[in-house]
Amino acid sequence: MALFVDKLTISSPDIQPLAPIPAQFSADGGNTTPRLEFSGAPEGTVELAIICHDPDAPLPDGFTHWTVYGIPADATSLDLAAAGVKVGPNGAGQASWYGPQPPFGHGVHHYYFWVYALNRAVTGVPTREEFLADYSDAIIEQARFVGTFQR
Repeated sequence: MALFVDKLTISSPDIQPLAPIPAQFSADGGNTTPRLEFSGAPEGTVELAIICHDPDAPLPDGFTHWTVYGIPADATSLDLAAAGVKVGPNGAGQASWYGPQPPFGHGVHHYYFWVYALNRAVTGVPTREEFLADYSDAIIEQARFVGTFQR
């Protein structure tokens, strides 16, 4: 299996890698949507997709906090109002950011912010699981950063 990592990057001016996510971005602290920035989309990218996932959630597949599709290939930051951008379902079935809210006392949870460069457009608004099943063959490159949170 090929690795899909090269020059694509994702970061946030609001969340430092491997550092605690500020409370304002949590479900209990205002549920503010974090800003995301990316660069290095490879040649052949048709669009970008974003997924934020917590694999530490005590659920069989963890918990998906955000799915965003239709991001222009040349975008350098996430603009949810840009033409074609679609917010898909999170783990609660809502089409929105769902900030960290792990169970009290469950320890540190890790929040993976993934960006995917795709060679074809995503149709509809799939769940994380549907996206990975239906578009894994369209991923040209991927990158991620991780933030943490605990209650």
